[in-house]
This record gives sequence, C-alpha cells and structure tokens, in this order.
Amino acid sequence: MMNVWAIDKDTRLKVLLIELVHRYGENAIMLNSAEQHQQAIEIFTPDNQKLRAYIYTFGQAAGRYGIDLKYPIATHNIVGENEEQSLEQILSILESHLFCGA
Repeated sequence: MMNVWAIDKDTRLKVLLIELVHRYGENAIMLNSAEQHQQAIEIFTPDNQKLRAYIYTFGQAAGRYGIDLKYPIATHNIVGENEEQSLEQILSILESHLFCGA
C-alpha cells in the first residue's frame, strides 16, 4: 500500500494520487520509483506497465499540470502537448490513457 503523504513529491501531485486512489483503488496505480524529480511522477497500472503517464508540475501555473503519455512504441509517445491542464483535465486524460474508461 502506498502512503501518498510519505512520498517526497509536490503537494499537487499528492492530491492527484489521492484522487486516483479514491477513484480506482489502492492497487490500481504504481509509481516508477526511478523518477526522482520532486515535481514529477511517472505512473502506470499493474496490468499494463508499458503504458505510462509522466505528470509534472514544474513549468506550470499554480494548480496546473503537464502530462506526457508514453506508449510501448516510443514513436507514438505524446510529449509536450498537454500542458497547463487542470486536475479534472488530467484525470480525464488518465482515464482514457491508463484506465480505458474504467
């Protein structure tokens, strides 16, 4: 079980993680522990570890997020196209990308 408040990440990212746990359950997402930036996380689901989302708050306005979508084939990745997104927009993108409308 992940203790969201114990991880050394930006509060906005912790809020996002808590919302994801609330919506999908404690075991629905995993963090890439190699991501060391305090203002970024990379998440994926246990069922599909090659489909990932890199979410960051650096370079974004207060209360906003950026998200890069990663696919098994790197040429399909979507990088730098989803910046200045609200929490709800990020959640909607993640629902489509990682949870397939779950």
